[in-house]
Amino acid sequence: MEKIAKTYDAKIDSKKRITIRNPKYEYYHVIEQENGVVILKPRKLVDPLTISKNTLEDMDKSVENLNKGISYGPIKFK
Repeated sequence: MEKIAKTYDAKIDSKKRITIRNPKYEYYHVIEQENGVVILKPRKLVDPLTISKNTLEDMDKSVENLNKGISYGPIKFK
């Protein structure tokens, strides 16, 4: 189980927003569960222009192959 770093109550403002106090990250992925629980997972967004040309070409080829029905099954990582 993860340790709790801090806990506090928050109130939704008139524009339906909640403020996170002293956030460690700029972006979060939000998951709202049916029971009202909200989970925030930190995200680091990357500028797509920083991805190399070769990587983008490989990704395009992979998508083309997938659209053609060419796939190689799951990959096992050690």
